[in-house]
Amino acid sequence: MAAAHVTAGELAGAAARRLRRESSDIANALALYRLPALSGRAPEGLSAPPEPLRKGDKGRGAALLSGRFTLAGETLEAPAGESIWDLTAPSRGFAASLHRFDWLPDLLAVEDAEARRLATLLVDDWIERFGRWNWFSWSPTVLAGRVRAWLFAHRALLEGDGADKRLATLARQTRRLSRALGVVEPGRPRLEAAITLALAVLALDLGGPMAARTGRALAQELKSQILPDGGHISRNPQAAADILIALVELDRAAEGAAPLPEEVGRALDRIAGFVRLSRLPSGALASFHGGGEGDTRAIDSALRHILGGKKIPAKPAFNVAPHSGYHRADAGDAVVLFDAAGAPPGPVGGDAHASALAFEFAAAGARLVVNCGWAPDQPASWRDAVRATAAHSALTLEETSSARLIGPGWRRDLLGPCVEQGPEPVKARRNEEDLGVWLEATHDGYRKAFGLSVRRRLFLSVDGGDLRGEDGLFRPVEDGAPADPEARLRFAIRFHLHPDVRASLSRDSLSALLVAPNGDGWRFRTDGGPVRLEKSVYLAAGAPPRRSTQLVISGEAEPFGGGERPPNRVRWAFQRLGRVGGATG
Repeated sequence: MAAAHVTAGELAGAAARRLRRESSDIANALALYRLPALSGRAPEGLSAPPEPLRKGDKGRGAALLSGRFTLAGETLEAPAGESIWDLTAPSRGFAASLHRFDWLPDLLAVEDAEARRLATLLVDDWIERFGRWNWFSWSPTVLAGRVRAWLFAHRALLEGDGADKRLATLARQTRRLSRALGVVEPGRPRLEAAITLALAVLALDLGGPMAARTGRALAQELKSQILPDGGHISRNPQAAADILIALVELDRAAEGAAPLPEEVGRALDRIAGFVRLSRLPSGALASFHGGGEGDTRAIDSALRHILGGKKIPAKPAFNVAPHSGYHRADAGDAVVLFDAAGAPPGPVGGDAHASALAFEFAAAGARLVVNCGWAPDQPASWRDAVRATAAHSALTLEETSSARLIGPGWRRDLLGPCVEQGPEPVKARRNEEDLGVWLEATHDGYRKAFGLSVRRRLFLSVDGGDLRGEDGLFRPVEDGAPADPEARLRFAIRFHLHPDVRASLSRDSLSALLVAPNGDGWRFRTDGGPVRLEKSVYLAAGAPPRRSTQLVISGEAEPFGGGERPPNRVRWAFQRLGRVGGATG
């Protein structure tokens, strides 16, 4: 049956962390505590200046120069003569992004004196208002993002006029982050905060006991969060890629400066293998569990660093990530990535999606079948919607998701929007033959509510030109007969298409013609029609959301049977036709 993901112990742990965090905040609000706790020598400069692998966006930077801030899917204009820090933020997410200085790389990407002048003005303005203490902007996750942003902007902020005051403030923030690391939310936020702290301690040459504590904390978080196959415990491919990028930035800064914990090197090798498995031919990541396409250039740079500057192989070193729950099939120029596991449990599943048995498919460098995906700069109003099973290329039953999130209330307030009921057990297997690769998986996400389990079979031919699938709904034998054998259960099988793919239905609505951006044609057909074309949306590439199309097959399943015949079984296929049209713009 579907597994419960929230335990009493996790609720108790979350309550304890909140109490510790609030106690820490209260203490730091008192100058008598804060001044000695955060005081120390002010560095004169950076001993190991870090360099970012990510580049800012000049277009967004130009908008910032005109006073237009677009963050977390919201936009706020700062009129001439007014400070952005005096304006009311349109949302909490916007405020967090603003105080993390997420926008700073974009502003400095403009690379002119005016951009640099505005950057230092906004930083100094922030120091004047919030540099001593503020409940919100000094909260650990916001603080960690700001420390990171300032470190990578060292040429603009930490050299020349006014650098002494900024360096002193940065050192105080680093000491606060060191003391607050234990109350950062578990999972990715804490690991990223630990990497940032290690980078700051190294760059500011704080050394001594703080460096030793930071090294131990970073090693512990890497051990607990990076799975043996290199995936992150959140099952989010982009989380793994972002952690890889951050670790490489740390590793590069540490060269010739100070040794890093051995666990960093071990983690780098493992994560690199998983990230390569998660990439599609275009270089973008497959979109699962809160991730999007990722920063392709930064990922390339990180992987080349791991490989000692060598060329990145076209295919990954392995095609199964058993701990992260993904299967990959490579054939010809085609790739399938298959989600063959449930949602991560507890607080680390705060961004998890109900995507069991969903897949993405790409060929000849073009993404064809995708999931809606997510990116942190998208409007928050989309967040819960794209976590549903219907936002993935998967089967849904009775318009419900295969995993359920914690509803509004005190438990969600404590743990965040994590998964309450998952689709476990999810069982998967693969078989590689001369003709191609078979993938098969089942899940029980609908068994408790509707008495049916789901099975998906995929076959990718050896030349990559034929992807066949079969979706079945079956009643486990041990459950006995259904209460109402005459009942019928509505299902829908969705295939979300990348926005660059054009689709048109055949006259009988049993097939569709798809044209990829490079002009390659693909025929989608099914024995379970009719097929419908419906609107969809794609968020994995970043804001704003892009309109797209989905193919939908609907039917009514019987509440019994083995899922081996209609109506409980639907077969479908994507088959390459060759070039049928010109590339789209």
